[in-house]
Amino acid sequence: MRRTESRGMRRTGAWRAAMAVIALAAVSVEASPPTKIALTGGRIVPVVGPEIEKGTILIEHGKITAVGASVELPFDAMEVDVSGKVLFPGLVNAHDWQGLDIPNENLDIGAALDVYDAIDPSRLFFENSLRDGVTTVHIIQANNCVIGGISRVVRPIGLDVDEMTVKPRAAVKISASPKGGYDRMAQWAILREAFAELADYRERLAEQRYEEEQKKLKKDVDVGPAEARKRGAELIRPQDYDDAHANLHELSQGRLDAWVYVGAATDVGPAVKFAKENGFFERVVFVLGPDTFKAVDELKVAGRPVVLDVNLDFRERDPLTGKLSETFVPKVIADAGLTFAMLPHPDASLAERYLTYQAARCIREGVARETALAAITINPAKMLGLGDALGSLEIGKAGNVVVYGGDPLDFNTWVEQVYIDGILAYDRAKDVRIRRLLEEPGAEEKPKEPAGDSAASDPAHQGDKPEAGSGASDPAKPENKEESKPDSPAPPPPSPEPGDDDASVERASDRADRAESRRRKDNAKSKGGPDA
Repeated sequence: MRRTESRGMRRTGAWRAAMAVIALAAVSVEASPPTKIALTGGRIVPVVGPEIEKGTILIEHGKITAVGASVELPFDAMEVDVSGKVLFPGLVNAHDWQGLDIPNENLDIGAALDVYDAIDPSRLFFENSLRDGVTTVHIIQANNCVIGGISRVVRPIGLDVDEMTVKPRAAVKISASPKGGYDRMAQWAILREAFAELADYRERLAEQRYEEEQKKLKKDVDVGPAEARKRGAELIRPQDYDDAHANLHELSQGRLDAWVYVGAATDVGPAVKFAKENGFFERVVFVLGPDTFKAVDELKVAGRPVVLDVNLDFRERDPLTGKLSETFVPKVIADAGLTFAMLPHPDASLAERYLTYQAARCIREGVARETALAAITINPAKMLGLGDALGSLEIGKAGNVVVYGGDPLDFNTWVEQVYIDGILAYDRAKDVRIRRLLEEPGAEEKPKEPAGDSAASDPAHQGDKPEAGSGASDPAKPENKEESKPDSPAPPPPSPEPGDDDASVERASDRADRAESRRRKDNAKSKGGPDA
């Protein structure tokens, strides 16, 4: 009997588990986004190539498969009419730390660190980025460092860092300008020491690997240390490097990018020389400070891409004449023919938080439109080694499309929708925060009841006498005599509600006076006074 019951329980449990799996599968299939989607009728700004006044973008399995004025749609594609809208590539934020819990670490040499461990997907920064049309963010440590950790390229949406990740090992952050509390001598001494120690470690590791190989072959080490290091260098495997040296080794071998902060014009020359000496010049991106544009000639000779400071204007006062001068930095960099990217301002209260606003300012100051648009899309994508996948609306690239209500560079234009890999990731019509922000104050509040009506409904404030026989205030009844006390304080008149007019307040006060007069007469009658 027990055995039969046990089997029945097992069969019941198995059946329930099977049904649960089927139900979950049904839900996932129903909730899964379409594999093919066509955005039709909108003005297409591909950034690379001419604009299409009224065209279609077809996205299949997350990739753009067709862009043009006339596109034949598959029978099973979901068509979305975006007539009157503007289709633009997903914006690329080239350099930002706001997805991290803190911008910098206290360690001077943090090459063993990875921002993977510090990214918080729930931070409001990612939500705002998506709302602003940013589909790709380069999360990297800030500039107050010597050698920072490994950066990561992410989407601004996902439940965890792995789901958000676009490129896991993007670059090493290095600062050629002194961090807080250091001068330039100390900064550069630490930088040189780090790479000198890497060279020593590599030689020790090579000698160790040669000795291990000889021991494995049961042979004696019959060469000197220099020859052993030379032979052992060919035996070193990537996994032989410890965490403290692995990333710097990859950097020195040209297999990892370096984003080098040069906060002043005087830092450019030493930074270029240092990158060449240590083998990563061909993979360096310079992150400029406010006045680094003054070394534009050196930057032009170097020919490496640059990331501009968040403040595009540089103002300074002549120490002799006191005259204030202003320079629009992107114009200087663009005229030099350098490839550059722009950043959003970290202060969300400023218009500069929008990359499209930064691009619009460039155009106003004389920078070519295509150059300004490239600085917030394709240029940062190329700097991150993702130029073949992101930054423009071209066949074969990711289906990252931003739907604007008008020209993206018009400050009155809003992001209507954002598609990431062909999936609708943001819809302004369903944005709860925007709806709460724009709704009229008190629209959902229940209107307050006028003070006059509430006073009229209160028996204590009514002007009419109580009905006969009700006993509410009949002094002939013992219970009423007992409750009527001559020294009981009069109830205060009702306070008017905010917004009541003067007439309603006056009526409420009159009713209170009449109620007080009746109470005194009732007390006098109960005592047999002259009014009885």
